[in-house]
Amino acid sequence: MERTCLAVILAAGDSTRMKSAKSKVLHEVAGRPMIAHVVDAVAATGISSVALVVGRDAERVAKAADIGGVKIQSYLQEQRLGTGHAVLAAREAIAEGYDDILVTYGDVPLQTAGPLLEARKALAEGSDIVVIGFHTDRPTGYGRLLVKDGELIAIREEKDATDAERTVKWCNSGLMAINGRKALDLLSRIGNSNAKGEYYLTDLVEIARSLGGRVTAVDAPEIEMTGCNNRAELASIERFWQERRRRELMLSGVTMIAPETVFLSYDTVIGQDALIEPNVVFGPGAVIDSGAVIHAFSHIEGAHVSEGAMVGPFARLRPGADLSAGSKVGNFCEVKNGKIGEGAKVNHLTYIGDAVIGSGTNIGAGTITCNYDGVNKFETIIGKDAFIGSNSSLVAPVSIGDGAYIASGSVVTADVPAEALAFGRARQEIKPERARLLRERALAIKAAKKAKA
Repeated sequence: MERTCLAVILAAGDSTRMKSAKSKVLHEVAGRPMIAHVVDAVAATGISSVALVVGRDAERVAKAADIGGVKIQSYLQEQRLGTGHAVLAAREAIAEGYDDILVTYGDVPLQTAGPLLEARKALAEGSDIVVIGFHTDRPTGYGRLLVKDGELIAIREEKDATDAERTVKWCNSGLMAINGRKALDLLSRIGNSNAKGEYYLTDLVEIARSLGGRVTAVDAPEIEMTGCNNRAELASIERFWQERRRRELMLSGVTMIAPETVFLSYDTVIGQDALIEPNVVFGPGAVIDSGAVIHAFSHIEGAHVSEGAMVGPFARLRPGADLSAGSKVGNFCEVKNGKIGEGAKVNHLTYIGDAVIGSGTNIGAGTITCNYDGVNKFETIIGKDAFIGSNSSLVAPVSIGDGAYIASGSVVTADVPAEALAFGRARQEIKPERARLLRERALAIKAAKKAKA
C-alpha cells in the first residue's frame, strides 16, 4: 500500500534581511518564485498534499505556490515563536492522519526530491524522525549531526559543542521528516525553556529518543540545502541553479559555446544538437527544438523555435513568437505573437507583431507590421513566397497574397492580391541644383550667427 505524505512548507518569515517590500519567498530564481521551486521539489516525492504556513503577503505567497497538480492549503502563523511553533500552525492538516510528514522551507529553492525521498524511505523503514543533513568544509555556525551506531543521537549547536564535536562536518539543514502517526504527540512535547523562549523543531530528536523512538539522518548535497536570507545569497542561488541546469542540458546534447554567459528560466526546453552562442537569455516559456541555432546576444521568452531555425544575433523573440523549421529571424529583429513560416526569412532591423508569415517569404530590412492603433491590436497576414521590400510599413489589418511583391519604402494600407505588385509611396521628384542652393543657404545662416556672436 502506498504511503500517504503531507509536506509542511514554512514560508511565514518576515524576510527583514532581504530589505524588500515583498516576502522573501516571492523573490525569483530562474524566473520563478522561490516558493514555487520548493513546491515542485516536494511534489516530485509523491506527496498527498501541502500545508503552506504563511505570514507576510499570505495571499500572494499562496498564489505563487499554486503550480498546479498539487493540493495546497494555507495556514496563517500569526506569531513567530520558532520552527516547532510554525509547524504546529498546520496542526489541522497534520491531524488528518498521514504516514509521513515532510517539513521544509520556502527559502531553500535548490532542493530536489532526492533527499526528501531518502527521508521518506527511512520513515518507511521504522524511523520516527529523519533529519536531512549535508557535509561541508565550512561547518562554522551550523548545528552538527552526532551519529552513533547508525542513529542520530543529537543535533549539537555550535555554541554548545565540544572541541571534538566542532570538527564534525555533517550539519543540520533544518529539513526533517516525521512519522505522521506520532507527529502531533511529538510536536506537542516541544517546550520553550530556552534563552529566546521559542519552540525549536530540532528538539524532536531528543524527544523521540526519550520515548524509545528511532532517529536517523540522511545526506543531501550542500548546494541543495542553501537557504536565502539576503540579496547576495539570492544571487549565489541563481548562479548555482544556472550552473546545474546548464550542465544538465549540455549532458543531454545541447551545445553551449560559453555556458556561463547563457541564462535559462525554470521551464526552458532545449533539444538535442541545438547550438546556443554566448550571451543568450531565455525568459519563461521558451522551447528550442533540436538543431536550432541561437546566435549571440538574443533574448527569447514565451517563444517556440523549430528544428533548424536560426535566431539572431541580437534578436528578441517575445511571447507568441513561433518560428517554423528552417526559418530565420536575424539581427536586430523583434517578433511578438508572430508565426514565421517554414523557410521564411526576417533578416534584419524588422518588427513583426501579431502576424502570420507564409513559408518561403522574405521580409526586407526595416519592415514593420503596424499592429496597434493606440487602442486595439490587429493582424497582418502574409502568404507564402511573398517579397516584402525594405523599409515597408504594413498597416494592419491587412493581407498580402501568395507571391505578392511589395516595393521598398511602401506604406501598405489595403489588401494585396496574390502575385500582385504594390507601391505605397510618393512619386520621386528631382530638383536640379537645389542641393547646392540649400547648402549655400545653410552656410550663410551659420556665418551670420557667428558674426553676431
